[in-house]
This record gives sequence, C-alpha cells and structure tokens, in this order.
Amino acid sequence: MRQLLSVAEVAERLRVSQSLVYKMIERRQIPAIRIGRCVQVDPRALEETLRSPGWADLPNTPFHSEPLMNGHKDYELLDIEQRKVMLAYFSSFVRKLPISYITFVYRRSQFEDPARLMERMGRDISSAMIEHLGFFQSFDDVKVYYDNGQDIVKQALDRSVGKVLSKGVVRRRKTSMTDYRLEQVADYLCTIELALVKYEAKENGETYNKFFGGIGSFKRNWLKQARSKRI
Repeated sequence: MRQLLSVAEVAERLRVSQSLVYKMIERRQIPAIRIGRCVQVDPRALEETLRSPGWADLPNTPFHSEPLMNGHKDYELLDIEQRKVMLAYFSSFVRKLPISYITFVYRRSQFEDPARLMERMGRDISSAMIEHLGFFQSFDDVKVYYDNGQDIVKQALDRSVGKVLSKGVVRRRKTSMTDYRLEQVADYLCTIELALVKYEAKENGETYNKFFGGIGSFKRNWLKQARSKRI
C-alpha cells in the first residue's frame, strides 16, 4: 500500500505554502483523500496531475525566469501565487530530465574591458570541456544554441567549442527562448545559480525570498535539486 502525503509534504514538494495547497485542493486542482478532518494526497495521483501546467489553471507559457519572478510580459496578469506554482512546476519538470550542466559566473566590474572578459570566458569553457571531454565525445552531434542575447558569450562559446571539438560534430543553431524547452531549462538553472550569488552578496533578496523562502530554504530545496544535475 502506497504511503499518502500530508498537506505539508505536498507543499514541500511543490515548494509553495500549505495554505496554497489547501486552496488548490478546495478548487480540485490537486486530488485529495479526506479521512475525517485529515486531508491526504496519493503521491501517484499527484505526479499524474503535475504532468501538465493545466492542472492549476495556468497558461501554457514558455518559461522565462526574469519576467516570471517580476510579473512582466506574459506573466503580468498572474498573481504571485500563480507564478510561484509555475516556478515549482518547472522545477519538478527539470528534476525528471536526464541532463547535466555547468555554469560560470562573472562580474563585468572585475574586468578592464569586454575583450578580457571574453578571453576569461573562453578559457573557462575550454578547460571545462577538456576536463569532461569523454562526455562530449560520447555524442555524435554537439549542438550550440544561442539567442543573440549577449554577443560576447556567443563568441566565447564559438571559439572554445571550435578549439576543443572537431568542426564536423558541432552544429550551431540560432533560436529563441520560446523555441526549445532545453533552452528554458538552461534559463532556470542559471536563475538558481544567480540567486545563490545574489543571496550571498545580500543583493535583491526581497524578490528571491518571495519565491524561495530565504537562503536556508533556497539551499536545502532549490539549489540542492539543481546541483544534483551538475556535471
């Protein structure tokens, strides 16, 4: 017999408040079993419900962290609780993916000019690829996606990948955030890594606290889950 989940356990899985879980149960957005005053949730039924963003009456909007967290663009008509659920939903989606990642963090103020920054980026990317060369060589094709967001990043990627891997296996594709889920996943992971930098520097904590619940909760839940995917 499967063990049922309490409201607190469901809230922890979804990374939202218990009061929001109760509201979603009342709206029948989450299937629940009532035993007297006790409310519990079947974990298998919960997983089946979470497979589509439609489970919580959420729009099928491509994930983009900055406007989601600040309520801009496609998210401006959603309240904070809906946006928190969307972030939790996407986090659950990322957790199930067979992916690996690595990130690099830079502050422009630490470099004299963009050329020095690009040189450092290129060196770090090349070193990481050489360190994990067997991983990259295990694929017939290595696709480099870029969205023309920051030209300096594109150039550093092009030069580094071209140096480490043979030209025949590398395919470059121009795309946008809405075209591929994998690019949205990269945006999510970069958001988590950037949040750690901001928390530790005590910058922009109010926005992050609304979604992650403070640095302790962030590290225990969001960061731990993301870091499990690192190469």
